[in-house]
Amino acid sequence: MSLFRVKYLSFFFILVSIFSFFNIIYSYYFNLYLNLNTYYVSLIISGLIGILFYYLKSSLKKPSIFEKILTVLLGYILIPLVLCIPFYLSIYNLTFLNAIFEAVSGFTSTGFTIFDNIKHIDQGLILWRSSIQWIGGLYFLFSIIFLIDIYDESLKKSLTNFLSFSSSEILKQTIKIFLLYSSLTIFIFIVLNIFGIRIFNSLNLSMTAISSGGFLPDNELSTILLTNTQIIVFSLLMLISFFSIFFTYNLIFLRKKNLNFFYEDIHLFLYFLILVSIFFIFFSYDKNFSFNFLNLVSSISNIGISLEVEQKNLNLIYLILVIVGGSFFSTSSGLRFLKIYSLSKYSINQILSFSKPNKVFMNKLIFSKINFDTADINKYFLTVLIFIISLFSLTILLSLSNIEFENAFKLAVLTLMNTVNSSAYGISDFNFQNLHFLTKYFLIFFMIIGRVEFLSLLLIAKKFLFKY
Repeated sequence: MSLFRVKYLSFFFILVSIFSFFNIIYSYYFNLYLNLNTYYVSLIISGLIGILFYYLKSSLKKPSIFEKILTVLLGYILIPLVLCIPFYLSIYNLTFLNAIFEAVSGFTSTGFTIFDNIKHIDQGLILWRSSIQWIGGLYFLFSIIFLIDIYDESLKKSLTNFLSFSSSEILKQTIKIFLLYSSLTIFIFIVLNIFGIRIFNSLNLSMTAISSGGFLPDNELSTILLTNTQIIVFSLLMLISFFSIFFTYNLIFLRKKNLNFFYEDIHLFLYFLILVSIFFIFFSYDKNFSFNFLNLVSSISNIGISLEVEQKNLNLIYLILVIVGGSFFSTSSGLRFLKIYSLSKYSINQILSFSKPNKVFMNKLIFSKINFDTADINKYFLTVLIFIISLFSLTILLSLSNIEFENAFKLAVLTLMNTVNSSAYGISDFNFQNLHFLTKYFLIFFMIIGRVEFLSLLLIAKKFLFKY
C-alpha cells in the first residue's frame, strides 16, 4: 500500500458512513423500512474502512504525481464498492454487476441507470442515488487539488498565486471547497423550494445540479418542473456547476481583486452569452425558448438531463457542447472550454505566422496578463488526442455489442464526458440493464477514465512503458 495515500481516501469513506446515517434517520422518520438494513451495513463497512485507512501508516516522503494518480484511481474503484451495498442488498434483486454499475455511474456523476421505473423505488434509495452523486462531485473537486501538479501554470493561477501547493495550502483549499460545495447545495435547495418544487425533489435536484450528475428523483423531468419559471430557474441554477466553484467566493470575499482569479469565468460567461444569443435567434422559432435554454445549460454543464422534447436537428450541437465542457475547477467534465480556446488561438496564430512572417502574434488570453506557452499547448493537444483515441475505442467496443453505430458514438461521448443520456441527444430510452455484462464493464471502465484527467492516463502509460 506504499504507492497509495489511503489517508486521503479515509475522509470519503467517513463521508459515506455519515450519509448512510442520514439515510437511516430519513427512513425511520418517513417509515421507509424496506431497505433500512442495507444502510446499516454501508454505515459499518464504510466507517471501519475510513478509520483503518486513517490510521494505516504510509510513507512520510512527499508522494510523487504517479502515486497521487494511482490513489485517485483507487478511490474510484473502492468507494463505489461500498456505495453499491444498498443497491445490491435491496429488495429489487439487483445483480452485483448492476449494483456496481449504478454506483459508479452515480459516483462519477454520469447518471446512467439500470432502473426502468424510478417510481417503483422507495424514497430512501432514491435519496441514496443522489447522495452518491454529491459525494462523487466533492471527490472530483478534491482530486483536482490533489493532482494540481499535473496541470499547467495558467490554470493554477485562476486558483492561487502559489506555483506549488504545500500541505497546508492543500488543506486550506480543500476546506474552502467543502464549505463552498455544501453552501451552494443548500442555496440551490432553498431556491427550488421558493419556486414551488416539492421538498424531496428539491433535495435530490440540488445534489444533482451541484455535482453535474444525471440521476433524477422521477422518471421524467417534466413531472417535476411544471412551469416555464421553474424551468428557467433550474436552468440558471445548473450554471453553478458550469462556472468555477470558487467564482462566488472570489466575488464576495476576495479583497484585492486579482483578475487572474476571474479570467476563466469571464471567458466562460462570454461563451455562454454567445451560445444563448445563437440559440435564441436561430433555434427557438418553433419551440419554447425555455426548453432550448435548459438543454443548452444542461449540456455545457455536463449534467445532460432534459425535458422530453425531440430536437433531432440539435442532437449533434448538444453533443459538441458536452465535449467542450465548462470550468476547470468545477464538477463539470468535458475537455474544458479554455483549453479548446487556447489550442484554437495558438493554431490560428501559427498559421498566420507563416502567411505574415513579419508580424508577431501573441499567445495571450484576453482579460488577463497570462501567456500560454508551448508546454501548455502540448498538454492540451495530448488531452484532445487521448480523448479521440478513447472515443474511437469505446465506439468500436459498443458497436461490437450490437448497438447501432450512431447510438454507440453518442453513448461513447456521453460516457467519456460523464453526461447522462436524454432526449437532447436522441438517446433517452436506452436500456442499460439488458446490456451484455462485458459492455457494462467497458462502460464502468470508461466512466472512470472520463472522470480522471486524460493527461493522467499518459503519465501512467509513461511510467510503465518508458524506463529512465
